[in-house]
Amino acid sequence: MRKLLQKRLIIPVLAITIFLSGTAFKSDFFEIAKQIEIFTTLFKELNMNYVDETNPGDLMDTAIKSMLADLDPYTNYYNEQDVEASRINNAGDYTGIGANVLTLKDKLVIIEPYKDYAADKAGLKAGDEIIKVDNVVVADFKDDAGNLLQGAAGTSVNVTYLRQGETKTASIKREAVDIHAVPHYSMVNDKIGYVVLRKFNQKASAETISAIRSLKNQGAEQLILDLRGNPGGLLREAVNVTNIFVPKNQLVVTTKSKVKKYNKTYYTQKEPIDTEIPVVVLIDGRSASASEIVSGALQDLDRAVVVGARSFGKGLVQRPKPLTYGTQMKITISRYYTPSGRCIQALDYWNRDENGKATRVKQENYNAFKTKKGRTVYDGGGVQPDLELDATKLSPITTAIINDNLIFKFATEYYYKNQVGDLNNFKLSDSDFENFKRFLNANNFSFNTETEKAFADALEIAKQENLGVDIDKDYAQLISAINQYKNKAINDNKTQLMSLLSDEIVKRYFYREGLYTYYVANNFEIQQGVEILKNPSNYYGYLN
Repeated sequence: MRKLLQKRLIIPVLAITIFLSGTAFKSDFFEIAKQIEIFTTLFKELNMNYVDETNPGDLMDTAIKSMLADLDPYTNYYNEQDVEASRINNAGDYTGIGANVLTLKDKLVIIEPYKDYAADKAGLKAGDEIIKVDNVVVADFKDDAGNLLQGAAGTSVNVTYLRQGETKTASIKREAVDIHAVPHYSMVNDKIGYVVLRKFNQKASAETISAIRSLKNQGAEQLILDLRGNPGGLLREAVNVTNIFVPKNQLVVTTKSKVKKYNKTYYTQKEPIDTEIPVVVLIDGRSASASEIVSGALQDLDRAVVVGARSFGKGLVQRPKPLTYGTQMKITISRYYTPSGRCIQALDYWNRDENGKATRVKQENYNAFKTKKGRTVYDGGGVQPDLELDATKLSPITTAIINDNLIFKFATEYYYKNQVGDLNNFKLSDSDFENFKRFLNANNFSFNTETEKAFADALEIAKQENLGVDIDKDYAQLISAINQYKNKAINDNKTQLMSLLSDEIVKRYFYREGLYTYYVANNFEIQQGVEILKNPSNYYGYLN
C-alpha cells in the first residue's frame, strides 16, 4: 500500500515540476493548475476504487501516450524501458547483424542484407523471415523483437528462419556496422559526377565533400546530388552540406516557435568547396527533414535545379526533454523555414478534419515566395521541384502496391526463379510485367480509391434516408466504372512499376552497390538531370 501511494504521489509532483519550470505556461497558470488537480483526483479515485486491480504505471503510460498522439506523430513519451531501447537503437555505430530488418508481430523480415557484413556472410537473403532468435520465439516476444538481434561485436546469435516455405537455421557472428552517409559516387559521363547522400549522420558533409573532390579530380564539371529516399538526420549536417555550394555566412534555415529561445537562424560557418559548379538535386516523396532543408535552401538561393517529386514535408523540429524517474519526452518545439520564408511542414496536425486526420493545405491556398533572383516558389509543405516528373511521383495504385509489400515479395519470388549474372544487360520484359499482374491477383491485391470510399459513405446515408433502392442501380454502375479504372491503372502505371521492380530485383543480385551502378545507366531521373546539365541555357533557364 505504501509503494502504491508513493506511485500516486509522483503525478502531482511531476506536474508541478513541469509547471514551475516552463515560463511559457505562466499565462495559463489557473487553467493548467485546474486540469492537473482534476487529473490527479481522477487518477487517485480510479486506482483506489476500480473493481479490478490496476497498474498505475501502465495506466499513466497509456494516458500520456494517448494524449500526445492527438498532437503529432513526433511528440513522444518514453518510460524507463523506452529510454533504454531508444539509447540502444540510436547508438552511433550499429553493432549487430548488418542488415535492414522489418519488425512484424510474428517475425523479423530481412529487407536488405549489407554486402560482406554478418548477415550476408551467414547466407541470409532479402525476404528471409526470422521466426526464432536463439531460444526466443519472435511471435511470443512482447517487446521490439528487433532488439534480440542486437549485441556486442564478436558475439554470436542463432536464428531460425523461413525461406520459400522451408525452415532453415544460421549462426550469425555480430560485428560493428558502419553505414556510409554517401554509399556511392561515380562519373555519369566525362563531365558529370553523381553523388548519393543517403542519410544526414555525423559523417554526411565530410563524406559528401570527399566524394565531390574525388569526382572533380576525375574531371567532373557538373554534379547530380541524389537525396531521393533520404529521411534526414542532423540539422547541422544539412547546413554543412548546403555550405559546400554556397558562401560562408549564408542563411540556410530558420526555426520558429512560440518559445522565443527556440527561434533560431542557421548560417553557413565555413568556406565553400565550389560556388560555381552546376548542380542538379534529385528528391522524391521520401526525401524528408534535413533533405528538405538542403534542397529548399539550394532552390531558394538559385544554386541548384531541383528535379523529381515534391518532398515529404517534415518541417517539425523535436527536442528531447528529461523528466523525472528516468523518463523522457521528445517534443515538437518549432517549425523549419527555408531562406525565402517557406514552411517545410506539409500536414497540419492541429487543425484536423472531421475524421480526425491531419489536413493539408489546398493548392489554391499556397503562398508565393521569392528566391534570391526573384523566381516565384510556393509553400504548401515540402519542396516542389523546379522540374516535376510524373514518373517520380507515386500514383495511388503504386502506393497501395508498395504498402502491401508486393513489389518486395515479387522480387523475392523472382530471385528464386531466375538467374541474373550480367548487370549491364538486365532488363525486365513485358512477360515479366504480365507475371507481376498475375502475382497481384494471386495475392488478392485490391485497394479502395477515395472516390470509392466517398460513394460508400453516400450510399450508407442514402439508405438511412430510405433512398437506397432508388440509387442501388446507379451505385452499381459507378462501382463497375471504378473497378475498370483500377484494372486499367496498373497498365497505365507500367513504367513506374517496372522501374520499382527493377530496382528491387537488382538489389537481390548485386546489392545496393549494384543498384547505384544500374541507376547511372538506366534511371530516368538521373537521365533528366543529365539532359539539364548538358545544356547550359536550359540549366540557367530554370534558375533565372
